[in-house]
Amino acid sequence: MTAHIIDGKALAEELRQSFKARVATLTAKGQKPGLAVILVGADPASQVYVKNKVNACEAIGMKSEKIVYDAAVDQQTVLGKIAELNADPTIHGILVQLPLPRHFDESRVLEAIAAQKDVDGFHAENVGALAQGKPRFIPCTPYGVMKMFAQGGVDLNGKEAVVIGRSNIVGKPMALLLINAGATVTVCNSKTKDLGAHTRRADILVAAVGKPKFVTADMIKPGAVVIDVGINRLTDGPDAGKLCGDVDFAACLETAGQITPVPGGVGPMTITMLLANTIEAAEREASARSSSRAGEGPGERGPG
Repeated sequence: MTAHIIDGKALAEELRQSFKARVATLTAKGQKPGLAVILVGADPASQVYVKNKVNACEAIGMKSEKIVYDAAVDQQTVLGKIAELNADPTIHGILVQLPLPRHFDESRVLEAIAAQKDVDGFHAENVGALAQGKPRFIPCTPYGVMKMFAQGGVDLNGKEAVVIGRSNIVGKPMALLLINAGATVTVCNSKTKDLGAHTRRADILVAAVGKPKFVTADMIKPGAVVIDVGINRLTDGPDAGKLCGDVDFAACLETAGQITPVPGGVGPMTITMLLANTIEAAEREASARSSSRAGEGPGERGPG
């Protein structure tokens, strides 16, 4: 049996095409979706990620604003810019590219972003809403994974799901989404004792541990849906320099029922769902403005 490969790149393109109409509708109402991305420092990977986000915005007609600071910038300067963006009605989403330099308090910076503009879904208020099953914004990578499950016709209700990884960005929100979808969820990490005993009973396996080819074929339940969130660059051997995931894709291809490749799997979906969150934020703002105008009528303005 050879697994069905879930093509994240194709799904991402399909979704982005559908976003264009939503952006056009909002723009016609004077509510063009706007995303601001803050980059601190010159980390090469972060520069590429930010460039891809800006290009993705422009490709579907959204407004994008890139703010770049030197790595030595004072944290208060960045917090001041976030406050400006919070008050800017043309900006609906604010993203601070991680990681930040060591002299930054990452939590304080992320909490400074207005919850209604936190399109990464990292603000404590949004994390709490997700935990209650009533999310305002879903963190982009887990959101993309859920879209891939839907596209692949994967029924999560009652299934055994294992998530390898416990980060605030992927592992924890992924587990919450699976729980909310009715799955029985186990969260593991690279140091979990007898990890294979957990993964081999998983109908759904999500690997987000950050270790190249960490998940091997003997860890996979035959027919399982395997989602590889990892993006690693090999450092030695004949494939040195090439990208690979946390899953040994070639080996697991013969065991899994469905599987995502790296590259071309989860990666393209992450930026796509960032666009989705920003558009949703703009739609909420447009709806709120419409409701506010509808409530204004003769004699309703109060004392002048």
